[in-house]
Amino acid sequence: MGDVVGSWQVALSDGVHKVEFEHGTTSGKRIIRVDNKEVLRHDWLFKLVGKETFKIGKHQCTINIDAVSGFAYEYSLDVDGKPLEKFSENRSKISRTWTLKLAGIDYRVVLEKDTLDLWINGQRVETEAEFTDEGTQTIFDIAGHPAILKAVSSGRRNSGLYHALLVDGCEIPPASEKENP
Repeated sequence: MGDVVGSWQVALSDGVHKVEFEHGTTSGKRIIRVDNKEVLRHDWLFKLVGKETFKIGKHQCTINIDAVSGFAYEYSLDVDGKPLEKFSENRSKISRTWTLKLAGIDYRVVLEKDTLDLWINGQRVETEAEFTDEGTQTIFDIAGHPAILKAVSSGRRNSGLYHALLVDGCEIPPASEKENP
């Protein structure tokens, strides 16, 4: 990994993916790795600027290579046609993420609010939903531990629903914005 010029973290429902980009500014070589696995390679290109497109799951990604001055280059990542920052901001509006540790194992629970799909460590899980006096609760388990995801009205029209995750009866705080794109 000689000429790594860009590295990004892309948080999706199935986990946080690490994207690395190598760019040989004399040979034009371009290598893209996702989670340390090579997904694209060009060993020799005459054009040193441009775009490279690849996918992470169903998401279309583009690395933009722009010349800033002389032999200096700027690199940016777009996901689904949006700059990574804007894509992450939009994801935080349609998903909620919790991270927890059970029996020494890390778990990442993601709720996609638009589809109501629930993911644990990148695997979509089957759930059972029930209506309650306060809202809804989704019942599932994490490695044999009973879990409930509650959706309750915030009481404010602009805020929508409040989502709370309880595992073994204890509420798990939502992941920070850095973990919850």
